[in-house]
Amino acid sequence: MLYFEFLFLLLMLYTGSRYGGIGLGVVSGIGLAIEVFIFRMPVGKAPVDVMLIILAVVTCASILEAAGGLKFMLQVAERLLRNNPKRVTLLGPIVTYLMTFMLGTGHSVYSIMPIIGDVALKNKIRPERPMAASSVASQLAITSSPLSAAVVFYLTQITGLPGFEHITLLNIISVTVPATFAGTIALSLYSLRRGKELDDDPEYQRRLQDPVWRERILNTTSTTLNDELPKAAKQSVYLFLLALAVIVAIAMLPDIRTIGNSEKAISMNLIIQMMMLCFGGLILLLTKTNPQIVPNGVVFKSGMVAAIAIFGIAWMSDTYFQYAMPEFKAAITTMVEQYPWTFAFALFAVSVVINSQAATAVMMLPVGIGLGIPPALLVGLMPATYAYFFIPNYPSDIATVNFDVTGTTKIGKYYFNHSFMLPGLVGVGTACVVGVAIAEVVIR
Repeated sequence: MLYFEFLFLLLMLYTGSRYGGIGLGVVSGIGLAIEVFIFRMPVGKAPVDVMLIILAVVTCASILEAAGGLKFMLQVAERLLRNNPKRVTLLGPIVTYLMTFMLGTGHSVYSIMPIIGDVALKNKIRPERPMAASSVASQLAITSSPLSAAVVFYLTQITGLPGFEHITLLNIISVTVPATFAGTIALSLYSLRRGKELDDDPEYQRRLQDPVWRERILNTTSTTLNDELPKAAKQSVYLFLLALAVIVAIAMLPDIRTIGNSEKAISMNLIIQMMMLCFGGLILLLTKTNPQIVPNGVVFKSGMVAAIAIFGIAWMSDTYFQYAMPEFKAAITTMVEQYPWTFAFALFAVSVVINSQAATAVMMLPVGIGLGIPPALLVGLMPATYAYFFIPNYPSDIATVNFDVTGTTKIGKYYFNHSFMLPGLVGVGTACVVGVAIAEVVIR
């Protein structure tokens, strides 16, 4: 019966993934109701802490966007790319990586991707090279950001283990930052020579013969440099960066988090929520941003959709795994004890289906802890929670395909032979190897 119920769980995840976003969350709600009232499983825990972190971070980042700060960051990134056009395949992924690191979300890629494609095309560089790599790098960086719900969930779970109470946010990101950045460099280097040159690419040459496509290719220029920014745009970015610095400083100094006579420090998930709301308020007041335009931005809409998706997915999944854990643990304990690194494949497989590092962490990290996998290995394998490049249905990947007017960034005839597959495998594989090596030293 457990195997049947597990197949039912996968069916619900697959069905939800066909609709994506909010559909993934509410279809999971159907699965949750069936688990509880038909399969008679005890109700699991809703991912309240993860959702609150997402809401707080998205709120602050959305106010930054409304204040013009995100556009200011894009202009800085565009100047860097246009001043070094021949290095766009290396610099593009680094730019999207850093933006995700700072914002805690990869959805800023929608604004920068047309610029990356434009720089590549004007310098006769196959746009697939920097564009596919940049899309993958923007999502790989999520497990490096101190604002990421996945990172904070890992922190709360690891510090709850006996003997690991001393682990801090800085310990976690000192593993994930170099690991994911190494993965970004690796996938960028791989992409330098991939695919045919534009003069030899049949799809590009076909589009040049089409008058409509030819017009778009030869005369379309994507740029943010001519956009006029609000006076307070730069100020909003400085405030947001100050918020990041304050969060990291508090993480490094646990005594600050011990209030009054309490012996227990305030958890970092609460600190992040507090600081994001606080600095969101400061940005709003000091830049005199109109709060009514905040919900209209890309970051706000994407973040709210992500929160709803995680709400349904994680609650349904926790209900099943808490119910099935005794039998599940007995079935695979021997394999995991002999080859603990195989847990990476479990993380990878779940992420392929549910399209979220945070939801994958909420669903699978308690399973890994229950199986007795060493905390250092769990942290080192965190990049494996990003695998939704495998099936090219994630919004940033689809948008990247549409932004490439040359047709070189594509979903192949056989669906899985798409532009993001190999950069994703190279990036995640490298990040996991580097992460495990560093975690053995840092997580003790």
